Amino acid sequence: MLNYAMDETIPSPLERESSHPTDAASRTVLGIDIGGSGIKGAPVDITNGTLQAERFRIPTPQPSTPKAVADVVADIARHFAWKDAIGCTFPAIVKHGVVHSAANIDKRWIGEDAAHHFSQSTGCPTMILNDADAAGIAEMRLGAGRDQRGVVMVLTFGTGIGSALFIDGTLVPNTELGHLDLGDHPNVETWAAARVREEQDLSWKKWTKRVRRYLQHLEALFSPDLFIIGGGVSKKSDKFFKLLELHTPYVAAEMQNEAGIIGAAMAAYDASQTSST
Repeated sequence: MLNYAMDETIPSPLERESSHPTDAASRTVLGIDIGGSGIKGAPVDITNGTLQAERFRIPTPQPSTPKAVADVVADIARHFAWKDAIGCTFPAIVKHGVVHSAANIDKRWIGEDAAHHFSQSTGCPTMILNDADAAGIAEMRLGAGRDQRGVVMVLTFGTGIGSALFIDGTLVPNTELGHLDLGDHPNVETWAAARVREEQDLSWKKWTKRVRRYLQHLEALFSPDLFIIGGGVSKKSDKFFKLLELHTPYVAAEMQNEAGIIGAAMAAYDASQTSST
């Protein structure tokens, strides 16, 4: 079972927002994944990571203000008639439910308590965590990272570049390594994200050259034992994996587009069990 780094001196969002955490007998949690273009959710059986209903998706409102996003999260909860714990991803640094960055979301989120916003809008205790961290949790527990020890890095290539770092199964939260400065490229995701390949109509060879340089930089910084490459581009690993030429072993993520939903549900369930003990 995975370990999760948590500050025991600070109550979890679930503990802060409700005196009635998820019943320990219930292992189904609503997972919601907030992205730049869409917000989607589904109830998840956290034992095996299966969705218990078809995903429900609503376009991300523009501008993606706190109230607008909270309203959409509430709409998803109502769609499933949900009355229990919710796990929700957020594309930012999130510490104890509070948003501390806003690279791909409205800047008005910075300093906002997202856990409180969503708990108020849904009427349910809600845990918030970084979107890549959530995907990483799902991947490490049920996907390509199962039983992997040492330093494992889960990287998602999509609109931006998300990262989740695990050391012997323990998550180091909020690494946000997609914003590393490579010198001539001060924010690497604006140069090497999957979106950039499409917008600039780059060949797979040219784009992979950028990804390779980025991953080699991560190798120099962290000496990882494994890279897990996720995001939508992982479906096309045959197009670029053979061109990466890395020292570190690398594999495609297995959880695909459901990783964020599943990982958020798992994290919320774990937090509910911690707050109830």
